[in-house]
Amino acid sequence: MRYLAIIIMTLLTLNSSAQNTESKKPILGGTSKHDYSVKIVRFADLEAVMKKNDDKLYVVNFWATWCRPCVLELPEFMEVNDAYRNNPRFKMILVSLDMAKEAETTVRPFLEKRKMDVDVYLLDDNKHMNEWIPAIDKNWSGAIPTTVFYRNGEKVEFIENKMQKSELEQLIKKYL
Repeated sequence: MRYLAIIIMTLLTLNSSAQNTESKKPILGGTSKHDYSVKIVRFADLEAVMKKNDDKLYVVNFWATWCRPCVLELPEFMEVNDAYRNNPRFKMILVSLDMAKEAETTVRPFLEKRKMDVDVYLLDDNKHMNEWIPAIDKNWSGAIPTTVFYRNGEKVEFIENKMQKSELEQLIKKYL
């Protein structure tokens, strides 16, 4: 229940017009072949992707289109993703916490407009958030943006805050 209250408070206090007020400059990345699909998943499905034991570093960013700090950090995340995308030991995943009914009307257009060429999952598991939030990290309040780094099925780093490009790059280099 504590997590639900925190998320509701976050929703009420964040600038809901983040999409309209942020820079209209496209985020780097994207190819003409990308379909900008949004995979709607439950936590168990997402966890299976994040915790693969395949010698890759998974950088998993929890965000939403209505979260201004999230929207502001995404251009730098896409720049870093572009720099590492050909590294077979690296994978960036964005996990949207938007509502599932907004996958096609809000999230996908957001991705297309910014040419965000990255795997995007929409976590549609609000009924179980009191279980999956502490499963990600026992100290996570549920606030976003949040970025989690996994390597060989284990969490190696947890950042509950907006990240700077230099900090993101430093952590990737540390764990690659």
